[in-house]
Amino acid sequence: MKREPAPLTLHEGEPAQAPWVRVTLSRVRGSAPREQGASMLVGTTQTRGSIGGGHLEYKAIATARQLRARWANGEAAEPHFENHALGPALGQCCGGHVELRFDPAASGALPVPEPLFHLQLFGAGHVGRALVRALRPLPCTLDWIDEREQEFPPDALAADAGASWPSTLRVLAVDAPEAEIATAPPGAFYLVMTHSHDLDFRLGETILRRSDLAWFGLIGSATKRARFVRRWRERGVSDAALKRLVCPVGIPGIPGKAPEVIAASVAAQLLQIAGQSGGPGG
Repeated sequence: MKREPAPLTLHEGEPAQAPWVRVTLSRVRGSAPREQGASMLVGTTQTRGSIGGGHLEYKAIATARQLRARWANGEAAEPHFENHALGPALGQCCGGHVELRFDPAASGALPVPEPLFHLQLFGAGHVGRALVRALRPLPCTLDWIDEREQEFPPDALAADAGASWPSTLRVLAVDAPEAEIATAPPGAFYLVMTHSHDLDFRLGETILRRSDLAWFGLIGSATKRARFVRRWRERGVSDAALKRLVCPVGIPGIPGKAPEVIAASVAAQLLQIAGQSGGPGG
């Protein structure tokens, strides 16, 4: 059995907020709170996204709403540019210089950034659920896989799941989780944290036999790692492949074993690896 909710959009612009104004960091020199290309949307009372916060963003919101009023009064809705030095004048200590571009926006939907990574996550237990919640705001694509449909949050399986969960999340309740490994793109990340050590072992072996994986994490102790490595080696998994195994998972130095603590540590580790590899396939 495979259950996949229909993907829905993350953002739906409320009519009361329109028309929207898109504010973009069109040029960045030196140190700035966000990267070039970062953008936000300004509506009647709401904003979406961020160009870095602080006084720069405060001034940008004010300018955007002034432009909305002028455009509503018949002025041509053409791109508007402003230049700001991020120094004493703005009360920000970044020290760089930015150019802001203001444009009318057709909707309240922010542009979808390129995903940092594609993750196949096996396991819908406490840590798995906490990790998916931690990853929800991040630009990544995620296959969440478990044999036990009842372990997934009901709203993640609902027909309108996109209202609460990212459209880039696929929830897969399947009878043979191992079969999903072949569907992952080259350069994917894999994380195994199921309810069964036997299933963890089978999934891990299948993952390690893929030569194009970018990262493979297995939840567990150093003892579990040693036991699994010995058995995989006996089954013909190469030492080169075994060197790609990360177990235990999570960045070091974070105490605590609560699911949310582990999830935060693993999410940070995934971001570190994605930054080092340059994204999917990087």
